[in-house]
Amino acid sequence: MNLAQVAPRRDPTALLLALMMLVVPAMGATHSDLQQGSLKAIAVVFFTLAAVALYLWNQRQRPTPVRLHALLWLPLGLLLWALGSMAWSHTYLATVEATRWLVFALLLFLGLNTLTLGRTTPLAWGIHAGASLAALWTALQFWFDWPFFPQGPNPASTFANRNFFAEFLICTLPFSVLLLGRLRSRWAVFGLTFSIGFNVVALMMTGTRSALISLMILGPLLPFITARYRSQWQAVGWQRQHGVGLGLLLLATVGVLGSIPTTNAKLAAESGYGSAIDRTLRRSLSVTQADEYSEGSSAQRLIMWKGTLRMLAAHPLAGVGAGAWEVQIPLYQEAGSEAEYSDFPHNEPLQLLAEYGLVGAVLLLGLLAYLWRTAISTWRMPSPPGLQEAPLRAFTLASLLVLLLVSNAGFPWHMATTSALFALSLGLLAASDTRLATTLSTPVLRQLAWPRALFWPSMGALTLATAVAAFVSAKAVASESRLLQASHLAERILASGQPEAPQWDTDKARVMQLLREGMAINPHQRQLSGEVADALASWGDMRNATQVWETLLASRPNIVIMLAFVARAHALEGDLTQAQLFFDRARALQPQAPVVQTLEVLMLRHSGQSVQAAARAQTLLQNGVHDPDLIAQAYELGLALHQPTLAILALERGIAALPERASDGWRLLGDVYASDAVKNEAKALQAYRSALALMPAHGRDELLGQLPPSYRSKL
Repeated sequence: MNLAQVAPRRDPTALLLALMMLVVPAMGATHSDLQQGSLKAIAVVFFTLAAVALYLWNQRQRPTPVRLHALLWLPLGLLLWALGSMAWSHTYLATVEATRWLVFALLLFLGLNTLTLGRTTPLAWGIHAGASLAALWTALQFWFDWPFFPQGPNPASTFANRNFFAEFLICTLPFSVLLLGRLRSRWAVFGLTFSIGFNVVALMMTGTRSALISLMILGPLLPFITARYRSQWQAVGWQRQHGVGLGLLLLATVGVLGSIPTTNAKLAAESGYGSAIDRTLRRSLSVTQADEYSEGSSAQRLIMWKGTLRMLAAHPLAGVGAGAWEVQIPLYQEAGSEAEYSDFPHNEPLQLLAEYGLVGAVLLLGLLAYLWRTAISTWRMPSPPGLQEAPLRAFTLASLLVLLLVSNAGFPWHMATTSALFALSLGLLAASDTRLATTLSTPVLRQLAWPRALFWPSMGALTLATAVAAFVSAKAVASESRLLQASHLAERILASGQPEAPQWDTDKARVMQLLREGMAINPHQRQLSGEVADALASWGDMRNATQVWETLLASRPNIVIMLAFVARAHALEGDLTQAQLFFDRARALQPQAPVVQTLEVLMLRHSGQSVQAAARAQTLLQNGVHDPDLIAQAYELGLALHQPTLAILALERGIAALPERASDGWRLLGDVYASDAVKNEAKALQAYRSALALMPAHGRDELLGQLPPSYRSKL
């Protein structure tokens, strides 16, 4: 039996894969106690396990040779390296990575062994239908602020973040266009064209720039592929004017639907009540603005990329370990970058190289080489049978092309839905290679006989894997649900403006109960637990906040800002020994970080060296360090040590650095100038006038009441 032999007809595995690509993008949590990404990841895992079970059952009924392909080395190599890095890197994160690559490998294997040429059409329909349903939710969120699926930056459909949705949607468009050539009815082709136009509008609604750039590439590429393989279109009675009509319908759909303005107040706060076209233009033009690369999201990405390159240079061979980027990145951030922007560097190739080292580089280069070789062979493909395979290969390569493009500004490989599409796309190409084995003369294919004796051991292993997946999923949901409930309740307490009020005591106790239960199940949920800890600190519960931070530091020991928080909390409680330990750790990582330099002032102050603390604070302020805590400490030291010059310097820096609090700053500055130590009436009056000018009308009487009586009449 040769490699090109098709799989048995009665194999529902491919249909289940198509169902997965329909359901997972469209489904979402309707409450805020479960993250959308977690729900989708769990769904992909169980769909994959079910598909493996169907494949094994089909092998028991009609065994066929198992096809292997060199592409399988990509997930398997990364899986093996992740398992190995558990021994010397972050065990929990390496386990998560190993699981991710295992699911990827299974999907690629299933695609290779079940996706015959005839079964690619149902899969493409599943991809298009899932994308269209997700696009519908996005349009409802954009036009009407539809609140059914809780999310972060919207409109994000069911993906929690609009960038995640856009990165997935752009990769589905080639499969949607592929379907145009497989419809027999002209009217069905026109209906599908309208659906594609609708999906394009939904993509524009997100304003995700990497996806919009990719759309500009697909704009000419997809029509070119369509024209090149127009002889394969199956529509009856197709003529040139019909093609013109398709183009006009697509443009009209985008033009009309893209001109409908949003009613979403959150989006309006960003760029006004504009349309999808307005949002696309604004977001596209933002890349030409200078402040985008100094203060915007591009600046944050540049900081992460530079740190990742330093990490890569320090560990070129072994990397830092699978999933360990977020643990190690603080060691490679430049001074002043101690704040964390993300768990990912927003660049999949860079992260792969930094975490997997030489293994990642070899596998990534192998993937790129394979895709390049496949593109060349597809372009030169003879017919038959190449004429039937070429359109599928060309559109699949187009999808992978835009996936690689958006992967340089995001982390779609870590998103379950997009990763599943990635694996199945490679499976489509690998399956096509098997059908063209004699034509391509490729050395990357193998086949093994399937022994019936493997069925029950395989089913036993699959049953065990399913049980483990169910147990882990239940624990993950339980932990995440408790931490999210604690976070939402803490946010509500803070939003009241009076978190210290006795009425919140019961809710605060509930927050702590949920937090402890969630962290007991999973102590590695840094983001959610950290948010609750920050809330605890905001209403003065430093003891519990410090306990949470210390637990998180056991998992992420290099987070400078968290080390500084813990050191500060111990210092304020009078435990200078513990404070010094955490301060030394933070200073060893980033001695020039503003939060660390500010902490040095606090340590000096609480160890009885107030004069030295004042001198250090003055030096830092003069050198341009404008940390809010430093400003507050310098002001307090200036008053306590009768150094009005230091107090004035601190207030002036605070007014410039914190314009939202400038009115209070001017009032305090006026008090210093009016004090017996300075007695500069002119400057005091000037400062008080500035404070009144910045104060809203309803608060001016209260402000006047806080001023010295001798100055009120003069104001």
